[in-house]
Amino acid sequence: AAAAAAAAAVAASSVAALHRPQPQPPHGRVQGAAAVWEGFSMEEAIAHADAGQARSAARAPAEVLADLQRGNARFWTNTAVRPERSAFERRALISKQFPSVAILGCSDSRVPTEIIFDQGLGDIFTIRVAGNVLDAATVASLQYAVHHLKVKCVVVLGHELCGAVKAAQLPEEQLDNEPPELAYALKTIKSGLDQSRLAHLRDCRALDR
Repeated sequence: AAAAAAAAAVAASSVAALHRPQPQPPHGRVQGAAAVWEGFSMEEAIAHADAGQARSAARAPAEVLADLQRGNARFWTNTAVRPERSAFERRALISKQFPSVAILGCSDSRVPTEIIFDQGLGDIFTIRVAGNVLDAATVASLQYAVHHLKVKCVVVLGHELCGAVKAAQLPEEQLDNEPPELAYALKTIKSGLDQSRLAHLRDCRALDR
């Protein structure tokens, strides 16, 4: 909700600016007025990936965050561009990945990270787990993104009406009836909830964030 509110302030001036131009195929020949694509080599795809990685490395963290906010604004205002990579760009990504941001989000089917931020293949290093909780695997994944992929931002993405957070608020005896792995996960979430503060919330949707 906070990301959507922040994004709305910049959306109007930036929607057109974020439309990504598609790269031209490396090889082509002209027949009349139309260019005919003749394909590309893996060497050219790797060179394209290297150039993309250099552009990604040059971005400032504030620029990366603003890009996410604008993409979220496009999603909410039905102006998403749904950036899809060309065959050449997909081939380039075979050799390396260079996302600018790592996002720890929930597995909830209603918050697919790339869609709600209007990003494309290779743009986001995504970790999704029920309740968007930190554990050994999710922390290690974020560390990999920071130390190996050199992402510029780390985002923990929560959402309203999270089923995992709601389930974690059930009494302990009910959680004990769940499968062992699920019971452990829900109790982990429960341990991070301040029940005394939750009791004073008036917005029922906030209970599940």
